[in-house]
Amino acid sequence: MSSSEQNKAAVRECFENASKGNFDVLPSIVTADYVVHPEEVRGPDGLAEMVQGYRTAFADLSVTVEHQFTEGDYVATRCTIRGRHDGELMGTPPSGRDVEFTSLTISHCRDGKIAEEWELIDTVGLLRQIGALPELAEA
Repeated sequence: MSSSEQNKAAVRECFENASKGNFDVLPSIVTADYVVHPEEVRGPDGLAEMVQGYRTAFADLSVTVEHQFTEGDYVATRCTIRGRHDGELMGTPPSGRDVEFTSLTISHCRDGKIAEEWELIDTVGLLRQIGALPELAEA
């Protein structure tokens, strides 16, 4: 398996395990000095804490990797995230609504582990779905 394929597999394994709450495997997937931007979450424990916040808000959280592309030590991953909003999220009480939103993550891998990530989440779409933002007016 090429290093690009190994990197892709590590990123997919991270998404799949973290979303299911299998945090004990994170140290074998991300480096000790791991960081995700813009949240500036650091290390496997920081990643577990960040994901647990989403798992608390969406007990049935599921993440589907839709696309992955590699270039050298970098992996781009587009995901669809689904769940029922049954816990507080960003100060918004549970709405009971089913949500679906997307994320795009660029992962930089080093020695087969994820060292750094840049993440873009459709936060506006998510907040609208849980009722934290008003719906857009029709033109």
